[in-house]
Amino acid sequence: MEQRTDIASLGEFALIDHLTQEAEIKNASTVLSIGDDAAVIDHFGKQTVVSTDLLIEGIHFDLMYTPLKHLGYKAVSVNVSDIYAMHANPTQITVSIAVSNRFSVEALEELYAGIHAACEQYHVDLVGGDTCSSPKGLVISITAIGEVATDKFVCRSGAQVNDLICVSGDLGAAYLGLQLLEREKKIFLENPAVQPDLEARDYIVKRLLKPEARKDIIEWLDEQAIQPTSMIDVSDGLSSELLHLCKDSQVGCVVYEEKIPIHSETKEVSFDLGIDSTTCALSGGEDYELLFTISQAEYDKMPMQEKISIIGYITEADKGCFLETKQGNRHPLIAQGWKSF
Repeated sequence: MEQRTDIASLGEFALIDHLTQEAEIKNASTVLSIGDDAAVIDHFGKQTVVSTDLLIEGIHFDLMYTPLKHLGYKAVSVNVSDIYAMHANPTQITVSIAVSNRFSVEALEELYAGIHAACEQYHVDLVGGDTCSSPKGLVISITAIGEVATDKFVCRSGAQVNDLICVSGDLGAAYLGLQLLEREKKIFLENPAVQPDLEARDYIVKRLLKPEARKDIIEWLDEQAIQPTSMIDVSDGLSSELLHLCKDSQVGCVVYEEKIPIHSETKEVSFDLGIDSTTCALSGGEDYELLFTISQAEYDKMPMQEKISIIGYITEADKGCFLETKQGNRHPLIAQGWKSF
């Protein structure tokens, strides 16, 4: 029988010590880590970037089909993605959790195994956090801290007319992964004897359960000495993020449907489920790709980078924000992605 240790048997501080014993210091900027009243960080003259996200059971994730190890990894990924979206490098995180008594110490070990794996992947230090009880369910709050050379951070507000609109990776897969898992959950609840049918759908399921923040894109931009004029990560859908960029930069845009990168598996599943793949890319969310604009002077550096697609260009604000379809028709971009409330 699998061991189950009640959290109450350890107490708060022993639990924190137990869950963070694998944490190792990777950054010189981490002067003092877990174990005192606060962490001490020194970025040696660089500017500090800070972002915080909440993940709440029943709203952001469903533990019927989300392994705790994957959830821990994802919780870190979605936070450091915001740091990369500022063209900065993440260096530290704090992790706070609220858990109900239905979770055991072993369950939290699984969660933290994912957190530690993500810390290794993104080269960040776990330097603090908090634990407390919750009346029901699981709540995860992560604060990510990063560093960037003085005044080299990239905001949403810097796009200029005639800039090129770029996006990393592909879009819409995570949304379809969610639809597939929700379908299988419904079938299972109606008939627990039926096994999930996820054969040959590894890509879209992984895009939902274990997304990767685009550390590689930031590294590539730095290697090419490309400074984006604006940037945001795609968490709420391409349309929503583009409208954020355009609003904050006081510009308009044209995006070409045929240029939007969509994975072959995304197209297959969208056809099977009767959902338009472009709609998934525009409104799905949780892709955690980087959407950014660059000056046209940088164009010659881009064709060699297969991980980045140029999907449109920036226009004057009074021209609005439009999607040009494969048939050549233009439709206003509408934000139909994730809404927190």
